[in-house]
Amino acid sequence: MQPVEHEHFVSWNQTPEQMDALWELGWRHFGPIFYRYREAWTTEGLRHVRPLRIDVEEFQPSKSQRRTLRRNSDMEVRVQPVAIDAERARLFDIHKLRFKDNIPNSLDDFLGPAPQVGPCQTVEVAGYLDNRLVAASYLDVGVKGVSSIYAFFDPEFEDRRLGVATMLWELIFARSTGKKWHYPGYCYVEPSGYDYKKRFQPMFYYDWEDWENRAIPAEEN
Repeated sequence: MQPVEHEHFVSWNQTPEQMDALWELGWRHFGPIFYRYREAWTTEGLRHVRPLRIDVEEFQPSKSQRRTLRRNSDMEVRVQPVAIDAERARLFDIHKLRFKDNIPNSLDDFLGPAPQVGPCQTVEVAGYLDNRLVAASYLDVGVKGVSSIYAFFDPEFEDRRLGVATMLWELIFARSTGKKWHYPGYCYVEPSGYDYKKRFQPMFYYDWEDWENRAIPAEEN
């Protein structure tokens, strides 16, 4: 995937308040590189980008999402500082075998070379089964919101819908810490593999001017 209109800047230090302001304008970051783009070329052609956010206070899991939480009720969920080690590198290498296009090299692609030192607070939301790490996601923390960076899991446990589970765990953390917004990244106007995000309601999108009255209705899911 190649962005068409691509804005970016580099920063190693943003306050939580500044992160909230950047997310509200559609910015994301991988390590110190902040970026946003309105269009992207994919293997299926030109796609139009919609930054997304969920109203944490109003979010209610769907019937399917509640089943996913119950299916994973035997997991221990830990919210902890980011530490990239051999265990996580191994799990990431297994996870990326699921992809045929745009295969990432390593977690450094998403977290940068030094995730412990910036550009903002990032936590790991990890799922353990019998003390074995089987899923993890990385979440930036602001004052009013949180923003998901990347999630990965062991394909051996794919039937547990761990991609959905990690997002639900992030929302639980966001609510428990009093956040208003969860930013799960982008989707496209056109149908794509990102459409599962629209099943988290109420979901709003940024039209590159504002978020007002831009709820994605449930019937689009």
